[in-house]
Amino acid sequence: MTNKKLPITLYLISFLFLGMYFMQPEKTSHAFSSQVIQHGAVGDDVIELQARLQYLGFYNGKIDGVFGWGTYWALRNFQYEFGLEIDGLAGATTKQKLAKASKYDEAYVKQQINQGKKFTHYGGEQKNKQPTGQGGNNQNQGDQGSNVAVNVPQGYSQNDIQLMANAVHGEARGEPYVGQVAVAAVILNRVDSATFPNTVSGVIFEPRAFTAVADGQIWLTPNKTAKEAVLDAINGWDPSGNAIYYFNPDTATSGWIWSRPQIKKIGKHIFAK
Repeated sequence: MTNKKLPITLYLISFLFLGMYFMQPEKTSHAFSSQVIQHGAVGDDVIELQARLQYLGFYNGKIDGVFGWGTYWALRNFQYEFGLEIDGLAGATTKQKLAKASKYDEAYVKQQINQGKKFTHYGGEQKNKQPTGQGGNNQNQGDQGSNVAVNVPQGYSQNDIQLMANAVHGEARGEPYVGQVAVAAVILNRVDSATFPNTVSGVIFEPRAFTAVADGQIWLTPNKTAKEAVLDAINGWDPSGNAIYYFNPDTATSGWIWSRPQIKKIGKHIFAK
């Protein structure tokens, strides 16, 4: 005897399995490895970290897979803006937030690196608009639809401005305004000098370069005046007279610094060449 209800039963079972298939949660693409990424790390995880931070406009340095101070500061800024614990470590929570907020085209990024190209904000610009030659600075190109401010006068990033404001506040708060601008100008003069690193973060975090870095005052929250002083320096005001050094004669412990040709004194600081 044929069971005429069997086809209906099969249809119901098939429908049930299809429903279960389509109701499964969407799989997310894998991002990073399971390791905590921290200062000094190298490799693919750091490349992805730098690329994602660039995509969001927090990092404007070279994507090289080396977790230096520029990457560290950019990561802290990302953590601050996204309400995360500000520790400069890319742990599970930070990596998840980065992966959700950004895109990462691993093949494209590594192709650029292998071709020796220097580029920034790769994700915020159409790929066919990226620089095609060696070198070049793409800092002034970004995603115009992004809600993250990327560019400031003279091509300095928001990250550069924030870091310099922290340095000025840590080094010269309490000094007259012109003295704060002069400190910011010294940082920029070092960036332009062949004797020093050619990035803001490189100059500020150069070993033994700034007292505020050594004693941790670099991490104090800067006031509005410090940022205004930085912007004035970036826009061309240099009260230091092109100085690349400054020191407080009342507290300086280095005999060498006294050998530098002095230019002027502003507030408690002597500025020198």
